[in-house]
Amino acid sequence: MNYKLNSRQKSPQRRFLFILGLVTFLACFTLGLMVMFWGKLIDRLAMPTNYRLILGGLLLVYSIIRFLRFFRKRPDEE
Repeated sequence: MNYKLNSRQKSPQRRFLFILGLVTFLACFTLGLMVMFWGKLIDRLAMPTNYRLILGGLLLVYSIIRFLRFFRKRPDEE
């Protein structure tokens, strides 16, 4: 496998946005799993099971979309 590695170092702004993007992805993904499966939170949420699962699923889908968009190359960044 031949990977093209960029030898340039990222600017502090790009590094900060990279870390912020990863934290946002992890937060949304974790929150989606918590809404769906965590027992104490399930007891606190006064929601029917269907709505709770839909909300958790939407959070998971949103986090996956953010993750995929996060690594997409933009033409101005090459």
